[in-house]
Amino acid sequence: MSNKVFNKPDVTAPRYRETVHQVTTDKFFKAFKEKYPKYEDIKDSELKKVIKAFNILFWETVVDTRDGVQLPEELGYVFVGTCQTSKKTNIDFGKSNKYGFLVTNNNWDTDGKLAKIFYTNDANKYKFVNRECWAFQGCRNFKRTLAKTYPENWMNYVHVDPMKKIRKIFQGNVLREIRKNIETKKLEDYNEFDI
Repeated sequence: MSNKVFNKPDVTAPRYRETVHQVTTDKFFKAFKEKYPKYEDIKDSELKKVIKAFNILFWETVVDTRDGVQLPEELGYVFVGTCQTSKKTNIDFGKSNKYGFLVTNNNWDTDGKLAKIFYTNDANKYKFVNRECWAFQGCRNFKRTLAKTYPENWMNYVHVDPMKKIRKIFQGNVLREIRKNIETKKLEDYNEFDI
């Protein structure tokens, strides 16, 4: 905590809102059904439910597993990384607003570490056009779930060094562990009498 006076934000001030780009539009579903004609009979609302269920399963798996998740079609990897605290002050706006002076959030539960969601497509075997332009932004539920579970499991996630490229970190330990997990799963399913 510091003794600086906290100026309450003007709640009635005009706000900047990002333009929302809706992906699941009629145009999208029309193109999808043209590409995959066997799904023509399925309603758009049912396809939206499938997409939503996949997204929920996706971010829950990213939060639960240390290695993260590889996106379908070799689009990249999403994982949670443990980072050092930023050099800027991390203001707790709720408490600062309540008490009237500046209160900082020091992350005592996580030993001062922060959780960040990382997306990388550098480690992919097959590169695709304009891969440098691709980005990933987690949805609100993803971020909130991570914020709740991170203080309990912060030691389990990959430590990300700010001086190294994500590609190097991910290609090293994490990729080796993913390969090892895949090999052990293959051995568990193996049955020499099943021809």
